[in-house]
Amino acid sequence: MGTTQLETVPEPKYWHLKTVLSEALDSEFSVGEILPNERDLAARFGVARATLRQALEQLELEGRLQRRRGVGTTVAPPRMGVAVGTAQHAWPGTADDSWQPVDSALTVPVVAVAAALETGPDEPVHTVRRSRVSRGQPVAAELLYVPASSVPDLTAIDAPSGAARARAVLRELQRLQLEGQDGAVELGSARADDAKELDRLPGAPVLVVTTRFFAQGRTAALSVATYRADTCRLTFGDSGGVEIHHGPERRAS
Repeated sequence: MGTTQLETVPEPKYWHLKTVLSEALDSEFSVGEILPNERDLAARFGVARATLRQALEQLELEGRLQRRRGVGTTVAPPRMGVAVGTAQHAWPGTADDSWQPVDSALTVPVVAVAAALETGPDEPVHTVRRSRVSRGQPVAAELLYVPASSVPDLTAIDAPSGAARARAVLRELQRLQLEGQDGAVELGSARADDAKELDRLPGAPVLVVTTRFFAQGRTAALSVATYRADTCRLTFGDSGGVEIHHGPERRAS
């Protein structure tokens, strides 16, 4: 594909360049392939490097590209579908759960979490950290807050620390009869700890999915999951799980 006459279009140069680059990604590059450097791309399309950077940043925001430290700019895989329908009524850690436990510790949660759990302001709860990986890349990080009253039979002897401790908390939680759950989704910015875990820069856009799990007439656990906004899309309806969407058209569910 040759140089495009960007000066003849009424829209901003970088926006039209974004469209041209998107077509090139579909026709000339495969998922995971590294793009040429900025100098070569700017020369190919006859634009200033500042214009090129604006177009690349927009494509990254839209999930077409990923900028990886020490690697460069690569073609991103199709966004992962995050189902937020009503059919998902299961405890975290069940057999079809694709999250991986990282560790668990007793910590005092922030005020908003303590209020949702109806625990005391200084009462520690089990804080389980889990991660989610797709195509070898981290796409989400979760903090699952579980009051001690939800897992009364948990002992430090059975699982002292780390991932084993996290799995033990999840096993004990599943002993309860799940009565229901609700959730909310909002756009946010990655905090420093989330950004490090998700291989993003602080302040990068993220999707924050908050889910409350109910048992015995109260909130038995609270999940705060942070998804990379550049690699995930929300899906609605009763799909019952997370789907991976393939195809260059990149349609939403």
